[in-house]
Amino acid sequence: MLGTLVGPLVGGSLSRPVDRFPEIFGRSKLLTTYPYLLPCAVPAIFALVAWLVTYSRFKESVSTRAPFWELIKGWLLRQSYAKHFPPSRSALAISGVANSEEVPSKPLPLCALLTPKVLTVTASYVTMALFYMAFSSVLPVFYSTPIELGGLSLDPPHIGAILAVSGVAHGVFQLLFYARLHDRFGARAIHIAGVGSGVPIIILFPVINTLARVHGLGWAVWLSVGVQFSLATSLVMCYPCLALFIRAAAPNRASLGATNGIIQLVVAGARIIGPASAASVFSYSIQEGHDAWSVYYYLMTVAFLAVGTSLLLPRDPSVWEDHQ
Repeated sequence: MLGTLVGPLVGGSLSRPVDRFPEIFGRSKLLTTYPYLLPCAVPAIFALVAWLVTYSRFKESVSTRAPFWELIKGWLLRQSYAKHFPPSRSALAISGVANSEEVPSKPLPLCALLTPKVLTVTASYVTMALFYMAFSSVLPVFYSTPIELGGLSLDPPHIGAILAVSGVAHGVFQLLFYARLHDRFGARAIHIAGVGSGVPIIILFPVINTLARVHGLGWAVWLSVGVQFSLATSLVMCYPCLALFIRAAAPNRASLGATNGIIQLVVAGARIIGPASAASVFSYSIQEGHDAWSVYYYLMTVAFLAVGTSLLLPRDPSVWEDHQ
């Protein structure tokens, strides 16, 4: 939550420093030429410090001294020659093993991890991440776009403050209420409600702009912005729900890391496509002669797709675990 508070404030406060702090940066030709260098350099330094701390102070979770490339080589060889799978329940019974838990589970080959359960979670995660990243990329652009072109005409400091407050609110809400909501409704219901909230979230974009055109940046606009961020809180809670489904979908405990890795690899592609596609459609929609609502049609389509894949999930992750 501290990161969600500081990050947007850094980006909003340090953009165009020559104009905002002329007494400090007024003579800097570098920052005059590159007005967004400073807000990009500060988080880059934080990332470098985090990397150095992780590299020098963290201990590996797996006890091994093998070099990284040797691990990759060994993994590729295991995938090439792996022909045997862990024994089934019937095989254990025939061999006289009374308790299957006495037999330690082993990591499965990559092809054996692509079960219907894993593919179902992957589809839900990909569509949700695609929508969330698209929405997150359009939001600040919408705020900074002039009102007459479909936005709110806000400057970077105001945008950073809004994103910081919303980020903290999202984190506090998850901390205080997620466990209670999960115990009351279950992970599937929370996830469906989260992706379903994407529909009114997108509808509020043109509504907010229409209110700004008619009444200016008055209380009606800020009330609608608050409602939109309240709905986005429900969307953020999809992440812990999907983490539970990933754990339940793994074929066995030894394959949990590989299962999560496969899903995150595919989701990473959605996180690339989401911002690029949404920003491109938004840029296209504000050009003269084009449909100004094109980006909202696109986002609405992704939202409905996310809702559709969420309906494939079971009532509760424990249902999958009980059948393993």
